[in-house]
Amino acid sequence: MNILIIRQHNQIGDILCSLSLYKAIKKKYPYSHITLVASKTNYEIPFFDINPYIDRVLVFDKSTTKSVLNFYKQLRDRKYDYGFVPSTIKISRTSHIINFLSGSKIRVGVNSIDGIKNKSSFLLNLKKDFSWKNKHQLVRNLEIAKLAGFYLSEDELADIKFSFSDEEISFAKKYLEENFNDSSKKIISFHPGAGKKENTFPIGKFLELILKIYKRYNNHILLTSGWTDDKIIEEIKSELDKQSIRYKIIHNLEVKKLAAILSLVDLYITNDTGTMHIAGFSGTKMISLFGPTDPDEWAPRNKNSYFIKSSTAIIGDIPVEEIFNLAVELLGE
Repeated sequence: MNILIIRQHNQIGDILCSLSLYKAIKKKYPYSHITLVASKTNYEIPFFDINPYIDRVLVFDKSTTKSVLNFYKQLRDRKYDYGFVPSTIKISRTSHIINFLSGSKIRVGVNSIDGIKNKSSFLLNLKKDFSWKNKHQLVRNLEIAKLAGFYLSEDELADIKFSFSDEEISFAKKYLEENFNDSSKKIISFHPGAGKKENTFPIGKFLELILKIYKRYNNHILLTSGWTDDKIIEEIKSELDKQSIRYKIIHNLEVKKLAAILSLVDLYITNDTGTMHIAGFSGTKMISLFGPTDPDEWAPRNKNSYFIKSSTAIIGDIPVEEIFNLAVELLGE
């Protein structure tokens, strides 16, 4: 059974939230071969670390005629039984064309979303009108799978998470032991950056939160940092150094290793960004901060995940005191 999935939105959060589709397919056809078509990005995406159900990734590089021809040559080297275009974020005309040209026997996708017509739906032969307002991305992806007869129970959906090897757990424990040698102190981790400016809690307020928590708990401080967070991290570092407060920084660590470390900290406070999803699928106790994004659609769903949504949709309007009070509650004091 050869299955094609064209999903050109391939940021870390997008990939993790589509795992329900892949898991449902592998549940019914455990020996199926899944090919993912992804878009070209300016940084490396660890597809196979994030998604254990993928067998092959083809990157659609349209920068030259040669690269496009090479892509379609690779695409057509298999005969696909199903071709999915899971338009759970945005409807892409290009994705539907790729699906059609792949020769997939059954082409699955949306006819419309919340009343908005998919103008490329004529290229699909299995489609449906979906009502997705306030539905989580995991549920949206699963509903695409169900359209083709692939199902997960509620328990199976809730059980989607990272599984760690003994080596990854050993690495995480060693990292924390070597960097935080006083085991009597809580390890509280923070991610002050984000991929989008509108999802970034103001640096001054984030620093105020870090210091307020530190004053209360005298805790270990672990900062996590991504590709675009250098400026924010430097400002946080500068202030912590001025006050002679010790901290450690994890910068661009491999996804599974980062997830393993976060699974062992006492609390993680993060903006709405990729590491939020990594932490969510690791099962760590977490507070995520939301501005304009809908947490009903994107917030991690595990039992240890909590979020605060700005009442104005401006993330900077979340009161520091509200985050602090929730942190104190979750830390059991």
